[in-house]
Amino acid sequence: MKILTVVGARPQFIKAAAVSRVLRRQHTELLVHTGQHYDANMSDIFFDELDIPRPDYNLGVGSGTHGRQTAEILMKTEEVLLREKPDLLLVYGDTNSTLAGALAASKLLIPVAHIEAGLRSFNMDMPEEQNRVLTDHISRWLFCPTQTAVKNLLVEGISGGVNVGDVMCDALRFYRQAALEKYRDTGASQLQYLAEGGRSLSQGWYLATIHRAENTGDSAHLPAILEAFEQLPLPVIFPVHPRTKGIVSRLCAQGHYENIHFVEPVGYLHMLYLAARARKIITDSGGLQKEAYLLGVPCVTVREQTEWVETLGGGWNVLAQPHAVDIVRKVTRVEADPSARADYYGDGHAAEKILGQLSIEQ
Repeated sequence: MKILTVVGARPQFIKAAAVSRVLRRQHTELLVHTGQHYDANMSDIFFDELDIPRPDYNLGVGSGTHGRQTAEILMKTEEVLLREKPDLLLVYGDTNSTLAGALAASKLLIPVAHIEAGLRSFNMDMPEEQNRVLTDHISRWLFCPTQTAVKNLLVEGISGGVNVGDVMCDALRFYRQAALEKYRDTGASQLQYLAEGGRSLSQGWYLATIHRAENTGDSAHLPAILEAFEQLPLPVIFPVHPRTKGIVSRLCAQGHYENIHFVEPVGYLHMLYLAARARKIITDSGGLQKEAYLLGVPCVTVREQTEWVETLGGGWNVLAQPHAVDIVRKVTRVEADPSARADYYGDGHAAEKILGQLSIEQ
């Protein structure tokens, strides 16, 4: 079977590393990188360190409004599909690359396989929620990471969801030990600071990522979040997403942050080390919430809802408002219950199960 895989964002590169390694045992795969994440620290480094095959096509789309970016990816993916004529198109998650790729294939009557199908935050104001819902409704294969995701699809009248487990769990299990060994002595000291100063990391740290529009687009939210980070008892390592870099630079020019280590985005292995060794993780990222849970690191999510509802049990993931008082209270006072963690996300063999499902229909 000839499979065209579309990826465009950092989390998708990690998932593709797990799936492509297995998929290529029996099938021919062509990899299309849309260029949605085009910064070298958000893209190139992943192909290098995770041994992902280099993309067969790089669409070079870059940033832009949702409409412009989605339209350009759709148009350029259609050109590749017409040239390559694959048997199916495979997409991951909930990005503009996901929806655009799925739409391009569906309109050409090429069946779509969606990995991470069925996730729902039930907030249609989120672009990611719109992307994942629409992609699910035009996909033939719906590979769900959890049983909850299968049930979400059934509620919407979609009966084809299969719980294969989470491919991010595959990647984490495969790379975790390599990350810890590679960065054991240098994981914190190798960080390159964007701002001078900062407290010592020798006593531990919190790891933070903030990049979603609801937190970076509102002028009041990010200053309040950084104010919370300043008040925490341990320093905060904050890899700055390119989308957030401009506003962070402006805020740093207005005031000095001594407790926050602003750093450039790091590769997956380095990030995995920082997450595994963190006291807590503070994020608005969907993927990092789940990785925190898999690593056994408590997480505070600065969002109204989460699609990873399983992580909320036992205080392992706590939702917080983008206000300093609430974030500080959740980080410093909420304790996770070790007995409350469960194996919701599979056994680390999701990619093999996906391969099995696709092979059945050859």
